[in-house]
Amino acid sequence: MNSNRIPTKVLNISAEHNALTGAVILAGLAMVLLASCVGYAHLPTRPVLVILETEAGNITVEVNTAAAPITGTNFLKYVNGKFYDGGIINRAVRPDNTIRHDVEIQVIQFQSNPSRENELLPPIPMERTSVTGLKHLNGVLSMARMGPDTAQASFSIVIGDQPEMDFGGKRNPDGQGFAVFGRVVAGMDVVKKIHRSHTGADGAYKTETLEPSIKILKAYRK
Repeated sequence: MNSNRIPTKVLNISAEHNALTGAVILAGLAMVLLASCVGYAHLPTRPVLVILETEAGNITVEVNTAAAPITGTNFLKYVNGKFYDGGIINRAVRPDNTIRHDVEIQVIQFQSNPSRENELLPPIPMERTSVTGLKHLNGVLSMARMGPDTAQASFSIVIGDQPEMDFGGKRNPDGQGFAVFGRVVAGMDVVKKIHRSHTGADGAYKTETLEPSIKILKAYRK
């Protein structure tokens, strides 16, 4: 008989110990990975800065892709695709020129390059202010639209707080409001200068139409 032979019972105990140790190690690694994922999930999404160069001056905006991921990402796609290069600001709504006195607002409205109208991206689902928590406060960016889920490239910058543009407000008859997706962080003086610019009577927005329109030279990430 070989006296160096290890008893089967001892071998079984050793194998069970190794398996248990391996399981504990794997469980520990899983917990570390899970903790890491949870930690990163709670890190805030870094806002993206975009510069809008216009013939009236530069406007720097902060795009909130954390609170409004669909709308913010859509806007950045148009910026990345240079759709706003050669675009126009063709509307300024004020108390002295508004065509709607029932629910007045104050905004200036931006359009992408008209020559690229056939290249516009599909309309996006509407992110209501009741969901995002973003309100129509002074200097925010808000998507222009017709019906819900019809917004594409056109957007407005709000002058002064405009709660009637929020969900439940009366500016739009359907009560769904408009989608906020960012805010001006520099160049609000330029916004106000454009807002005060001359408007005519025969343009696309009647008395709210800027005459002449203000050219957007280019838009790009900072």
